Amino acid sequence: MRRRDRNPAERLRLAVDALPRRAREAMLRGIGSNRIIVGAYVDRDGGVCPMLAAHRNGDRISLASFARSWDRYTGAKRPRPATRRELGTLRAQLLSSLSEADPAQPGSIAEAAARIRAERSAIAEREAPAARSPRSATGERHRANELRDRLGWSWMRPATRYEEYRDLLAAAGEQLAEQRAAELLEGRPVEHLA
Repeated sequence: MRRRDRNPAERLRLAVDALPRRAREAMLRGIGSNRIIVGAYVDRDGGVCPMLAAHRNGDRISLASFARSWDRYTGAKRPRPATRRELGTLRAQLLSSLSEADPAQPGSIAEAAARIRAERSAIAEREAPAARSPRSATGERHRANELRDRLGWSWMRPATRYEEYRDLLAAAGEQLAEQRAAELLEGRPVEHLA
């Protein structure tokens, strides 16, 4: 029994990356100038598959893995026009693949290191003014150090799980209800928290 593809979009991306650069460029031109179909090489209305569109735009390569990946991605059972979403995905994958550096012609390690250092320094320069900018004065002072040892100085401790947070809120609600009940029994006016 054959296992179904769990991620056809990933398979399509790998098939696009496997195409030679000139084939990706020709396919990109071809999907913009032809009616693209899925499930067949051509149809009666003049629609063509992306591979034939690449052939018609200057590249004569044939890669069956791309055709299989395209049909798997689209879920084609019979020939039909490609949807806007399917064409958008293919176009995005082609553009992404073309924009990446060509691994067949890598630059030197020194060039890559210099580029990384320049990017890091640019990021540090952009973030430095934000770190140096003074905080807006609210009139409140930070009292955590002075209240840290005082029991119950915060109304609730931090929770790491939702269940713990829910229980803490329930306990705080019960405590508030008890305080209000005590105030009513003593005859004091109840302060509304809103």
